[in-house]
Amino acid sequence: MTLIDLLSAALLLCGAFFFLAGTVGLLRFPDVYTRLHALTKADNVGLGLTVMGLLLQAESWGAVGKLLLIWMLVLLAGASVAQLVTSRALQRGIAPWRR
Repeated sequence: MTLIDLLSAALLLCGAFFFLAGTVGLLRFPDVYTRLHALTKADNVGLGLTVMGLLLQAESWGAVGKLLLIWMLVLLAGASVAQLVTSRALQRGIAPWRR
């Protein structure tokens, strides 16, 4: 294994850890707002680390461009959907969790 392979594997594992952390937050947090926050933050970082790990293994500039485009589209979609879910929850009168 080369240094690039090791770095790529480390980035992929870190990305998987953030995906796992987001899933745990989705299952454990008390309300829709904190769940969305945990899920969008962790998934965005997890996908970023995963894409970086894959970029190191990409064989062409076309593959690099596609990976970056997918990353940007998922970032935009995640933020948009989180905003829509939050707006709808506020419209329905779902109050944020208070201690």
